[in-house]
Amino acid sequence: MGKDDVVQIKVGKHKVGIVGLNDAMQTMATEFAGADEKAAQELLNRLKKRNYIPDTAQETYKEAFLREFRRFLGLPDAEEDTQGLAVKILGQGCSRCDGLEREIIDVMAELELEAEIEHVRDIKEIGKYGVTGVPALIINGEVKSVGSVPARAKLIEWLKEAKKSKQ
Repeated sequence: MGKDDVVQIKVGKHKVGIVGLNDAMQTMATEFAGADEKAAQELLNRLKKRNYIPDTAQETYKEAFLREFRRFLGLPDAEEDTQGLAVKILGQGCSRCDGLEREIIDVMAELELEAEIEHVRDIKEIGKYGVTGVPALIINGEVKSVGSVPARAKLIEWLKEAKKSKQ
């Protein structure tokens, strides 16, 4: 990845584009692994040179950077919203991938469920999940399907199960 790559991360309740995050994490991985507070401060120091980070929001950004760094290292992280569901659709935007996204949204509306839905279209990001086909569906970090659009009944079952496990 180049130094000018922009990665979207969740900072507080908003998605924010950060320039140079992956590059900073790669250069810091060995030196700062296991030193959470130091890693968060170092990421803030490095990234505020190339990104606008308001003084009043620095702690929120540090938390977001640390969460992303822990994920980068393959460590578990405590998601801020433990009540909500996290649904990811992996696929570059073909009709089946877009169809799966629409179907998920429809089912969630029908079941009156709240979730953060993210459609990951970047091939490099998709590769990080280790799936071998698209569309792929991930619910709360668990890969549910790869290479096909599951039946509506199956989507309903998975989303209900995921909601129960979050309560």
